[in-house]
Amino acid sequence: MRLKGKTAFISGAGRNSGRAIALTFAREGADLILIAQSQGEELNKVAKECEGYGVKVLAMLGDVSKEDEVKRLTKAGLEKFGKVDVLVSVAAIRPLANAWEYDTEQWMQVFNVNVHSTFFLAKELVPGMIERKTGSIIALGGSSMVTVSSGYGAAVVSSKMALHGLIKSLAQGLAPHGVRANLLGLANIENVRAHPEWYKDMVKTGKPAMDSPERGKLSPMGRKGTNQEVANVCLFLASDESSYITGDRILCAGGMHV
Repeated sequence: MRLKGKTAFISGAGRNSGRAIALTFAREGADLILIAQSQGEELNKVAKECEGYGVKVLAMLGDVSKEDEVKRLTKAGLEKFGKVDVLVSVAAIRPLANAWEYDTEQWMQVFNVNVHSTFFLAKELVPGMIERKTGSIIALGGSSMVTVSSGYGAAVVSSKMALHGLIKSLAQGLAPHGVRANLLGLANIENVRAHPEWYKDMVKTGKPAMDSPERGKLSPMGRKGTNQEVANVCLFLASDESSYITGDRILCAGGMHV
């Protein structure tokens, strides 16, 4: 088992890639702290599935875009397990609009979820990693951190690029302490869209709708990626197999940026 003896903290664990990461880590022996903002029934189901692999699981609802909530969640996780070896920051939102179309509150909320949540989580969990001289931080980004294309919201693009900068800074500062930080950039992944209204205007760009089977043809591979494929990369980054990789940006995008 590649994660035996490790504890992983996963935000956005109730569905899609977060769920797949949780189940994959559980199969590899990791104890888990699973967080979702509001999908309590889904999160509990994921937790039970993970426990079926014989690992310990703490599932909690909370908003990782708020610092006080992050303090509560990380405190509870550390009290139960005593440590966190792997942080996987999955939670993100994607309301699509031009820069001038966002109101200030919405713009700030995108940054709170997409960037500040990773900062808050790292701030609470990094001290323990430094003390133990081991740890892996993995943040999930998107294709918008590589290229700005039509149909992607300005706040989303800006926040994902900021997240990349945060991860690089964490990697540089933590490398002497044996702690790694990497960013996984996703594109065209099969997901259940919780807010289809965010993507209603995407058809105006001439591209297939987010949930359309035709969208898979945008990839040179001719298909969408799966959540399991995302989880496989996260497993590699969480394990000791990637022990000399830090500050990097790995794309799980089916060649969409070649």
